[in-house]
Amino acid sequence: MATETVAKPRTSARVGVQKFGTFLSGMIMPNIGAFIAWGLITALFIEKGWIPVAELGGFGTNADGDPNVGLVGPMVNYLLPLLIAYTGGRMVYDVRGGVVGAIATMGVIVGTGIPMFIGAMIMGPLGAWTMKKIDSIWDGKIRPGFEMLVNNFSAGIWGGILTLLGFYGLTPVVKAFTAGAGSVVQFLVDNGLLPLTSIFIEPAKVLFLNNAINHGVLTPLGIQQSLEQGKSILFLLEANPGPGLGILLAYMFFGRGAARASAPGAAIIHFLGGIHEIYFPYVLMKPILILAAIGGGMTGIATLAITNSGLVAPAAPGSIIAVLAQTSRDSYVGVILAVILATAVSFLIAAVILRTSKNKGDDDLSAATSRMEAMKGKKSSVSSALTGETGGNTNGAAAGTVLTRPVQNIVFACDAGMGSSAMGASVLRNKIKAAGFPDVKVTNSAIANLSDSYDVVVTHQDLTERAQPRTASAVHYSVDNFMNSPRYEEIVELVRSSNTEGAASEAGTTATPAAGTQPAAAAATAAPTHGAHAAEPAAAVDGQAAAGQPLEGKGVLLRESVILNGTSRDRDAAIDEAGKLLLDRGAVDVSYVHAMHEREESVSTYMGSFLAIPHGTNDAKEHINHSAVSIIRYPEGIDWGGKQVKFVVGVAGINNEHLHILSSIAKIFTNKAQVAQLEEATTVDEVLELFGKVNS
Repeated sequence: MATETVAKPRTSARVGVQKFGTFLSGMIMPNIGAFIAWGLITALFIEKGWIPVAELGGFGTNADGDPNVGLVGPMVNYLLPLLIAYTGGRMVYDVRGGVVGAIATMGVIVGTGIPMFIGAMIMGPLGAWTMKKIDSIWDGKIRPGFEMLVNNFSAGIWGGILTLLGFYGLTPVVKAFTAGAGSVVQFLVDNGLLPLTSIFIEPAKVLFLNNAINHGVLTPLGIQQSLEQGKSILFLLEANPGPGLGILLAYMFFGRGAARASAPGAAIIHFLGGIHEIYFPYVLMKPILILAAIGGGMTGIATLAITNSGLVAPAAPGSIIAVLAQTSRDSYVGVILAVILATAVSFLIAAVILRTSKNKGDDDLSAATSRMEAMKGKKSSVSSALTGETGGNTNGAAAGTVLTRPVQNIVFACDAGMGSSAMGASVLRNKIKAAGFPDVKVTNSAIANLSDSYDVVVTHQDLTERAQPRTASAVHYSVDNFMNSPRYEEIVELVRSSNTEGAASEAGTTATPAAGTQPAAAAATAAPTHGAHAAEPAAAVDGQAAAGQPLEGKGVLLRESVILNGTSRDRDAAIDEAGKLLLDRGAVDVSYVHAMHEREESVSTYMGSFLAIPHGTNDAKEHINHSAVSIIRYPEGIDWGGKQVKFVVGVAGINNEHLHILSSIAKIFTNKAQVAQLEEATTVDEVLELFGKVNS
């Protein structure tokens, strides 16, 4: 089944701003919980709060006559900026970048004496990027045994230098920018012009440019204003759910077809869940409705200005629940009025537009959703609520999947992230590399460890429905044969088509890794060290173990763990036979063998090419004592859930050790000549020698 792809529009100013906004959002959004915690503490314990506590709110003096420091000031001056800086640095250069970025930011924090969110957004990524460049100078040139010394001292020395540069160099610049931006906002407030910002903000939301505005400017300025005045109107310029709710209500009463039918559900997600993007397709179906959003936004802002209302901290997501939770003690009436009046004005304008036009909004909602996703740059996590898409296609790519970026990151997922996914990842990695795309990462993971940061997700057809909710923005492929599935050719073609010169240039060079992803080298070294592996180790990245190292010598596959003539006659007995070899070596306890049967009942470990690799569930990793692999050949073949199996490989792995041999096995079983040699082998030495050839 061919996967649907949508060509991304040519790189434009909008795309550039969108990327910049996405990067800023990636620094802020993971730390919203900290902002909310600070906001709640501020609302409760400051002098004008609900429960004033001098020691917590930072007002008054203590028993010694010294001013109380409290929690509010240190959290906003140190905790929040350092979290932002660490997150931004980590996005650029993993944990090492995050640490250096946080160190560098201290100079700006101390130098300014005011909340330094803008400084953190600059110094965090800058510190990480420069550290990455410095590390590249001596990459591969450090003598063995000196890596930790060089890494630690280089990070410390460079972090210290950046701290001084921030203190003396960047501090005046950031102060000037903050003061200038604050003056502009104050001018708009003093002259009653702040509602006019809706003319830019509301269209920006639909075009996914709001992150650059909201998280890049409004949130930092709002924090500063909240510190000085106890609240800020800036937090609600973009987050007010009223304008979107009014448009959805208008569709409920005056729309037609799928738009009218889906509007009630969309309204609930928008207003209570705070996912504003769900109403964007309704505007894209009839772009003139942006006037309703602008009118509602202006009304809400004007109401807030007249009533002098605001929030104490950002409301993210823009749910009415989050808005009310962050509302200042004296602003509940004004904030609630701002939401209600914004909804009413937006509804009235949208209703007039829908009632007086020939087109009642019954255009193709799916097409509008696709346009929205194309502008966003990935599949929307809530699009299924509009288009009615469910599940995946067990024969190929998930139905309705839209890809709007080059494929750079593919993950194989299975229940444990250990055996079948590692094998499949090795096979597909080799195919993609042979196709001329060695930079495309192919890793493996347990479904429980998946995050929505992949371009393509491959799972066994029985596991696709479990993987899709965790990776809603990815293209999903379902397979029933991990060794030679025809889906692999489709994935290779998808990689080729999405990474062609034209597609890459339109996408604005290579895709920036999403928050939480890691560079290839870092991902290898930072992968989990138990049965559920997020990525293969560096030695296995190329689909094979280290050159020249016999597998037998690694202690994972031993001579006594290879049987050329198995005695079992069915699947369950074969699992017991493979498990007994692992038990005899002391690699596992009997509970792990039981978990191998449990794993088989949930989803088959049949790989194709007459191969099955039974292994335990993700929960059974605690029953593994050390890594081991067993191999049993059944010359006559046995029935494995309707498939013929001649080779059963039992797997138990800790610290990724077993992945070396799994990669080698994958290379053998995708080579018909080598499978034939394995079938004809008469001694265990021939089997071990065959795996040794793969490693050479």
